[in-house]
Amino acid sequence: MAQHDNHDDHSHPPGLQHQFDDMGQQMDSVTIGMWTFLAQEIMFFGGLFTAYLVFRSRYPMAFAAGSNILDAFWGWLNTLVLIVSSLTMALSVYYAQKGNRNLQVIMIVLTMVFGSVFLGVKAIEYTDKYTHGHIPVDGWNMVVPEGEHGEDHSESATLTLPFETRVEAAEAGKDPHPNPRGEFQISDKEVELVTLAQEEGFLTETEKVGYFNNRGEFDRDKFTDKVQIFFWIYFVMTGLHALHMIVGLGIMLWLLYKAWKFTFSAEYYSPVEISGLYWHFVDIVWIFLFPLLYLLGRHFLAGGH
Repeated sequence: MAQHDNHDDHSHPPGLQHQFDDMGQQMDSVTIGMWTFLAQEIMFFGGLFTAYLVFRSRYPMAFAAGSNILDAFWGWLNTLVLIVSSLTMALSVYYAQKGNRNLQVIMIVLTMVFGSVFLGVKAIEYTDKYTHGHIPVDGWNMVVPEGEHGEDHSESATLTLPFETRVEAAEAGKDPHPNPRGEFQISDKEVELVTLAQEEGFLTETEKVGYFNNRGEFDRDKFTDKVQIFFWIYFVMTGLHALHMIVGLGIMLWLLYKAWKFTFSAEYYSPVEISGLYWHFVDIVWIFLFPLLYLLGRHFLAGGH
């Protein structure tokens, strides 16, 4: 019995867990497990995408208005950041397979840096939405009491950055965004979409009911409610995506520790590969979120059709 135990200890591959017969069986099991988890995640996000498509089909101009409020530059930047992070994640797997500890550690660190940049950009965007009254919960936006000239709702006050807006407003003695109750707000620029769509005959029957009162007059409050639906979906989808990114960074931190300890080699690298699948999935979800939230409908305010 002692000789048999010694033989098992000597032939036991690195990283092989006791419940598996060999490394091939272990790799197949963890791969199937991760793909099963990702299938569940696809169904989870699929429900959110379905909600987006349903409401967008009913209120396309309100969703176009919400899309125009978002800053496409930040969306482009985050898309580029995640694409590059997928490259560094793939290289992490490659160098783990080659047994190159130093380059593997560097690639994992770079992946974490790009993930952190993504979250930093989302923090900038969320702060901007809070400042300009685009949080879809009344009372959750920044409270700006009305001053002597609190009625200012000019386009320049809406479209400039918060710091620039405040400087200009201070020079003019005005409050840039009077919002004494922290309510959700839209500007006249977003309302112009409805006028343009009505002139071009683009409004659907659902929109005619959703944006206008019983007398056929445009109701700004009803339209604002529909734009608010867009921002509900925006914050739920991007918030849950950011949560997945935070989980991914936690996984990267664990991989970094293991890689530093020379855990992975050409014989045992499955944790890096499986973690890479999760990271790539999170990146792919954003590839869909970016055009749906930031780009669709943006051409209307640019004079397109």
